[in-house]
Amino acid sequence: MILQASSFNIAVPLSGSSTGRSRHSHVVRAQGEPSDKSVEIMRKFSEQYARKSGTYFCVDKGVTAVVIKGLADHKDTLGAPLCPCRHYDDKAAEVAQGFWNCPCVPMRERKECHCMLFLTPENDFAGNDQVITMEDIKATTANM
Repeated sequence: MILQASSFNIAVPLSGSSTGRSRHSHVVRAQGEPSDKSVEIMRKFSEQYARKSGTYFCVDKGVTAVVIKGLADHKDTLGAPLCPCRHYDDKAAEVAQGFWNCPCVPMRERKECHCMLFLTPENDFAGNDQVITMEDIKATTANM
């Protein structure tokens, strides 16, 4: 039997009661993939920011697609597009600080994108595109 991860919501009581019911509940979202809505939001943001900053997506569309999906996942789970290419001991604290929320401070200040999402024209890995479609994102990440 093969199990696939999917999105679902679980209501968890915050205060115990004999009936198991609570006036307050917390929704926990377990997720295998970011929502299409968040992927689309991050796709549009990435295209707009590339045009605004004069940067380009990687010649390998798979890099661009994976980073956009990572940003979308963090938007769904953390409420902000935290850079998906770094390790964090406390993601919630990093989101609150804002330094690594996309576009991160190094990108805004020096056009240095650790994820290779936004590349300057002189970068050897820069492609010619500032556009990526949802179909490109889905196709290049289908088997991941």
